[in-house]
Amino acid sequence: MQEWANQLCENRQFGSKMTDSKYFTTTKKGEIFELKAELNSDKKEKKKEAVKKVIASMTVGKDVSALFPDVVNCMQTDNLELKKLVYLYLMNYAKSQPDMAIMAVNTFVKDCEDPNPLIRALAVRTMGCIRVDKITEYLCEPLRKCLKDEDPYVRKTAAVCVAKLHDINAQLVEDQGFLDTLKDLISDSNPMVVANAVAALSEIAESHPNSNLMDLNPQTINKLLTALNECTEWGQIFILDCLANYTPRDDRESQSICERVTPRLSHANSAVVLSAVKVLMKFMEMLPKDLDYYGTLLKKLAPPLVTLLSAEPELQYVALRNINLIVQRRPEILKHEMKVFFVKYNDPIYVKLEKLDIMIRLASQANIAQVLAELKEYATEVDVDFVRKAVRAIGRCAIKVEQSAERCVSTLLDLIQTKVNYVVQEAIVVIKDIFRKYPNKYESVIATLCENLDSLDEPEARAAMIWIVGEYAERIDNADELLESFLEGFHDESTQVQLQLLTAIVKLFLKKPTETQELVQQVLSLATQDSDNPDLRDRGYIYWRLLSTDPVAAKEVVLAEKPLISEETDLIEPTLLEELICHIGTLASVYHKPPSAFVEGSRGVQHKRLPGSTESGESESPDTASAAAVSDAPPAVIPSQGDLLGDLLNLDLTPPTTAGPPPPASSGMQMGAMDLLGGGLDSLMGDESEPLGGDLGGSPAIGAGFGAPPAAMPASFSAPVSGGLDDLFDLGGGVGMPMGAYSAPKTVWLPALKAKGLEISGTFARRSGVIQMEMTLTNKAMSVMTDFAIQFNRNSFGLAPAGPLQVLTPLSPNQSIEVTLPLNTVGPVMKMEPLNNLQVAVKNNIDVFYFSCQYPISMLFVEDGKMERQVFLATWKDIPNDSEAQFQIKDCHLSSDAASNKLQGSNIFTIAKRTVDGQDMLYQSMKLTNGIWVLTEMRVQAGNPVYTVSLKCRAAEVSQWVFQSYEAVLKN
Repeated sequence: MQEWANQLCENRQFGSKMTDSKYFTTTKKGEIFELKAELNSDKKEKKKEAVKKVIASMTVGKDVSALFPDVVNCMQTDNLELKKLVYLYLMNYAKSQPDMAIMAVNTFVKDCEDPNPLIRALAVRTMGCIRVDKITEYLCEPLRKCLKDEDPYVRKTAAVCVAKLHDINAQLVEDQGFLDTLKDLISDSNPMVVANAVAALSEIAESHPNSNLMDLNPQTINKLLTALNECTEWGQIFILDCLANYTPRDDRESQSICERVTPRLSHANSAVVLSAVKVLMKFMEMLPKDLDYYGTLLKKLAPPLVTLLSAEPELQYVALRNINLIVQRRPEILKHEMKVFFVKYNDPIYVKLEKLDIMIRLASQANIAQVLAELKEYATEVDVDFVRKAVRAIGRCAIKVEQSAERCVSTLLDLIQTKVNYVVQEAIVVIKDIFRKYPNKYESVIATLCENLDSLDEPEARAAMIWIVGEYAERIDNADELLESFLEGFHDESTQVQLQLLTAIVKLFLKKPTETQELVQQVLSLATQDSDNPDLRDRGYIYWRLLSTDPVAAKEVVLAEKPLISEETDLIEPTLLEELICHIGTLASVYHKPPSAFVEGSRGVQHKRLPGSTESGESESPDTASAAAVSDAPPAVIPSQGDLLGDLLNLDLTPPTTAGPPPPASSGMQMGAMDLLGGGLDSLMGDESEPLGGDLGGSPAIGAGFGAPPAAMPASFSAPVSGGLDDLFDLGGGVGMPMGAYSAPKTVWLPALKAKGLEISGTFARRSGVIQMEMTLTNKAMSVMTDFAIQFNRNSFGLAPAGPLQVLTPLSPNQSIEVTLPLNTVGPVMKMEPLNNLQVAVKNNIDVFYFSCQYPISMLFVEDGKMERQVFLATWKDIPNDSEAQFQIKDCHLSSDAASNKLQGSNIFTIAKRTVDGQDMLYQSMKLTNGIWVLTEMRVQAGNPVYTVSLKCRAAEVSQWVFQSYEAVLKN
């Protein structure tokens, strides 16, 4: 230690300079005491050396907080280097020593008025980093001065300080008016000040998405575009990201912005390039495709993206992940650039796999020969994972480009001849998919596949081969022998192979019953009696019962024609793709997930959409809309539609931990009486909804036999309607017993092709006062489905699940299950187009799937919808004639009493009936769950199949949907 000190003295004497590493080499005992003495020394050089030692100790994790007052005393200096070191110490220890930190306030205030702009900026930067509530209010005045400083360096530093201060104390920043000053800085003459102001406002806006801080208008956009050319690369990124949040007024403004952003595509920094691409991809949505400029822009986008692929592998990967999104949205941009995605021998595996994926997306009839030659080459590589992907890619090419299918099959056969085990297995898996896409076309290759039966050891390949043998058993002479060879080790096979083998042998039996009776009995016995797998056992029992009770039905079920598989099964869902395009150049575009999926506590994450993808641009939330409404205006019954698919993406689809029983009918009525939508009988806001075109019930052929048995009829239904209204309406006779609520047959809501094999068909019913969603879930995929959950988007009547989706057992391949989901009407409300549209998200262990369906308004008619006669008369007169709508129901052959009974089953109550000139007039009322009353007069004439229905409702927009319910109930 003494030697070290001597060496230091010698170096000082000879004026030699040492590196700062010397400060990290000492481990003296009693060092704090010595440092304290040095910090209070009169010699400036000694002070500086002492502070450096303190910072070194702090850096390596030693606690030097005891020196806080001594270090703070060193702030009073003109030496910029020393001041920086002291500020660094202060930032680190201010939080643990808040009382001592107040000592530094006066120095901050003084330094903010220093003639040197570097010291002024340093002071304001440090102020923003000291996260101590006690001293933030003292810093407001110095910050205000720095925001209006004459030096741009100080102003740009102060702009960032506002964002930091907002994070500590948002209310203080708003009260002091710093946000308005920050907005003014967007008009600053210095481009770096503009960039920092934009960055600060963007950060504040992200944590407060409803604050509308970035009030972008054409004038502001013009200022940002002017600053864009002159600021640093990171400043350009901030400005471009801000531009991406702007929605132009028309295509001319959109083109103008694109023209001014396009030069950024040639920037050396890849982040600037990707930010520019994001802006252009968004604004291109507003350009007409027949515009010359649109074609020019497409051509300009390709070179910068290609250039990004010549960077280092990590940057290449980020670029490729972004290109993957761009190609899915606009493949025409890179359709002539196939060669740049060809794999190089020294590419890392993650780059190779990503390039392979993009090659398939760009494959077309024009370039397929080139692509196939390249893929065949890849299939002979040494990297096993890459070879597998390459073989799968050949299969995907065959499915995507029909003209290339024959060449692809030929290539796959050549690969099978190589006898490389994993290549053969992958080839068989993809050939199975080709058979599914092009049935009865390439079956001549089956003999070659059968030759390689013994070499298959992977479950997926074995299952694919078994499927091929079972599907084409009639063409394979020794199909029974082949399947029997698999049966020998049945219990050692994976579940996937066992299920496939069971189905294949049943198919074989149905095609060759006399020869394979023993084989089918053997497999059914193994599946049902010797297996403990519930999926396998259940499928075995179903086949056994089908074969023993109705072989004809078994043949129709097992040998039914299969739907063709889709071309692109791995495309990103369109609404998610739109959001990801708006996040190009961020982590979201690399993960291919929205920010809300991986940002913790993402309350501030806004869901972005491309312009033109929604009919209205910015929509207010229901709360904002109602708050902004004029006080004497009638409140809206149904708020207007917002970013609905965005909301769906933000749903929490985890099943609730506790779920109560479905709400009883009485509570449903109380909810209706409370008028949840806040509008009661006042008029609906918004445009007229489009009619459903009468397609309310869907196709009766689908799912008609799967409905749950109707629940017991409510007691209130059995009471006959009172006949004591003769004095009012000259009533001709009483009305008979109701017939029960009408429920439409099930229709397919979510086809299997769009949901990775999950098919959902369903209908809505109202039973014992509870609205129910009755669904059939069918697994048409090859893997088991579990962990089901469901969530609804905001909708016109607040429909929401009353409990979790009860799928108690895993859903095996080719299995269907009936599920009844009770609903309530206490969910969030927003007007939909059409009014009865319901957007649903269903999650399982595979993915989250979105679909929309339409519910009949009659499901919302409550049981206490029968109005008193005097109230009916008064209300009918009170509703203006403008709100009356008249419809005709044709081809209806019911008597007035039969019609009345049928309608009462759906909670449409007849108040009175009278006969005038041989025409029966029924006066009826119904009440929706949100308290809206609908009054009707229905005219029925004996022998005339046309009924006339007049509807009166204060919420006139509901009328056409009520009429459709009338038509559906009376005609079914």
